[in-house]
Amino acid sequence: MEKIGVMFVCLGNICRSPLAEALFDSKLDEHNLASYFEVESSGTASYHIGEVPDERTIAVAKKHNVPLNHRAQQLKKHHFNQFDYVIVMDESNRSNALDIAPKNTDYELFMMRYFDSVDKGSAVIDPWFGDIDGFEECFQTLDRSCDGFIHFLVEKHNLSLS
Repeated sequence: MEKIGVMFVCLGNICRSPLAEALFDSKLDEHNLASYFEVESSGTASYHIGEVPDERTIAVAKKHNVPLNHRAQQLKKHHFNQFDYVIVMDESNRSNALDIAPKNTDYELFMMRYFDSVDKGSAVIDPWFGDIDGFEECFQTLDRSCDGFIHFLVEKHNLSLS
C-alpha cells in the first residue's frame, strides 16, 4: 500500500505546523497507524528554513511528552504532488498555499480546525507573539484537531484504530 501523505502548513514552520506534525505522528504511533503515513510540516514563508522550532513550541511538546525532531522547511510546488493532504492553520496559510500549488495536482486542502470538535473551521491562532499560555492553547487545539483528522482518515481509507 502506498503511504498516505500529510503535510501540515503554517507561516514560518517553527510553531504550529511542527507541533501538529509531532502530535499527529505521536497519535499515529499510539494507534499503530504510523506505517500507513508519511508526515511532514512546512511554512509558506522562508523566514526560518533549517531552524529548530521555537523554544516555547519545544517546551509545550516536552511538557506533553510529544517527541519533536524538526527543522523548518518551506512549502514548495513538489510537495503538492508528494502529499495527499495539505493541512493549513489559517486563511492566510490557505491563500499562500494555493498560490504555491501547481495546477492539475491531486491533493486535498483542509483548514486544521475543520477537524476540531470545539470550534470547527476557525483558525489555529499563531502563538508567536504571545507567551507560553498561547502555545499551550495552540497545543490543545491541535490535539483535538489531530484526533478528528485521524478519525476522518481512518474512515476514508478504511483503516483500523487499535
